[in-house]
This record gives sequence, C-alpha cells and structure tokens, in this order.
Amino acid sequence: MVESAAQHPNLRTIMTTITFLLPGKTFPQHATKEPAWVRRTLIGLALVFLTLFLFIPLVSVFYEAFKKGAEVYVAAITDPDAVSAIKLTLLVAVIAVPLNLVFGIAAAWAIAKFEFRGKNLLITMIDLPFSVSPVVSGLIYVLVFGLQGWLGPWLAEHDIKIIFAVPGIVLATMFVTVPFIARELIPLMQAQGTEEEEAAVVLGASGWQTFYHVTLPNIKWGLLYGAILCNARAMGEFGAVSVVSGHIRGSTNTLPLHVEILYNEYNFAAAFAVASLLALLALVTLALKTLIEFRNQQHQKQRGIE
Repeated sequence: MVESAAQHPNLRTIMTTITFLLPGKTFPQHATKEPAWVRRTLIGLALVFLTLFLFIPLVSVFYEAFKKGAEVYVAAITDPDAVSAIKLTLLVAVIAVPLNLVFGIAAAWAIAKFEFRGKNLLITMIDLPFSVSPVVSGLIYVLVFGLQGWLGPWLAEHDIKIIFAVPGIVLATMFVTVPFIARELIPLMQAQGTEEEEAAVVLGASGWQTFYHVTLPNIKWGLLYGAILCNARAMGEFGAVSVVSGHIRGSTNTLPLHVEILYNEYNFAAAFAVASLLALLALVTLALKTLIEFRNQQHQKQRGIE
C-alpha cells in the first residue's frame, strides 16, 4: 500500500494515503508552501543576478554603441567589412538551419516512432556537440579537411577549399547547432505517441500525407522553437567558426569574429556597434521564444478542451 502511494504522481493522493495509514495524524495545508520571506528572498536574488549579469551588460552594449553618436554607429555597421560579415553570417544561417531542420525532424521521427538497433547511439551522437568544446570541434575539421589533414592533399589537388572558406564555416556551425531542433522534437513526439500516425496509415494515408496532415500540425510549435534557438546559435557561434575561418577580413569573418577584430584594434565604438546587432538578435530571439511558448500553451489548452 505504501509502495503504490509513493509511486503515485499526485502529492495530494500520497498525503491522503499516509493519513489513512496514520489515523489521527494531521498535516498542515501549507506544508508544501514556502514562507513569504523565503519567496521574496529568492525573487530578490534572481532579480539581482539578472540585473548584474544580463540587464547591465545589455544596456552597456547599446550605450557604448551610441556613445559617439548615430553617425559613428551607422558608419560602423555600414562599413564594407561589417556588411561582408553580416552577409556571411546570414548565409551560414540560411544554409545551416534548414539542413539541421531536416536532420532534426528525421532523427526525432526515427527515435520517437520506431525501435531499431543503434537508437541509443544515435541519441548520444546528437548530444555530442553539447559535451565537446566548439574550439575542439573546429580543430577536428581542420585535422580532417586542412592542408595537412587526412583529406587535405586530395582537396588541394582538386582545388576544393573547405578550411578558411565558407564550406568550413557552414560545417562547423552545423556541428554546434545540430542538437537544438532534434532535442526539442524528440520528447514532444515521444509524448504524443504513434496512435494518430497508425490510424492515418490504416485509413490509407501515405507516409508524406501522414507527416504533413498528422505529425507536422502536432509538432509545429516545437519545431519553430527549436529553429529559432538553432538560428540564434548559428549567428552567434564564435569558437568553432574562429578555428576554421582563418579570420580573413571581408571574406571569412562572421559578426562575432568581426567584433573581436574591432575590439582588438581598440576601435571600441565600432565593436560595440556591431555587437549591438547581435544583442538585438538575442532580444528578437527571446521575444519570438516567448511568443511561441504562449502560442504552444494556448494550443495545448485547445487540444485539452477538444
């Protein structure tokens, strides 16, 4: 009796069971509630932490960016090297995010809907970028595709450039961003089960029809959430891209690398101006993330009502 109560997920049911087993023993209604001073202290500590490590640095970025006036700010972000960095950053994101989108959906579908050999290995490989330093991942690509790497001589012979070129930056970015979409979809699709897909197949739907009309509507908010996080990481990635890019100004520098170069040259106004673009991207990402979470909650409530 005690064992089944301990395994029950409902705390009220557990307390009721214990009360039944221990007659005459009363439990206060506020037994699971913290005192008011504890809640206020925790909230205060959270606000202090956010103020010191989030709000103040964020405000300082925009303050330093506009410190010397709007003309200096506009000149910094319209500089040819800055424009090249912006274009390259957008290009890498446009390539990496859709490819990770396809991989994330395929991997989540396979893991959540099917049982096969190597399933745990696939999950481990998806999580690998979380445990490997981005700098190490970039170094791996250099060892494989670099001039002195395993494939370097063959690539040089055929005039194919991977390292210190756009393909290497795309590969490094894809590696560090590959878990975001898959990891967002796997628990969602596992929780949904396979009943709806099986019903669609029994009714004669093809695989594509099942995915488009049954699976996709159920995962669309999680998919958008993962894509937004993946895009933000792709645009803000520094470590892996720094190793494979070669820091060629106006050619292989993304926005984070361009900020580093400007700062190292003591061009602080321009560095903060370009950094403000990345900060603005973070704010937009946060806003979209909040909106999608709200829409997802509304969607779940509607499904619960139906």
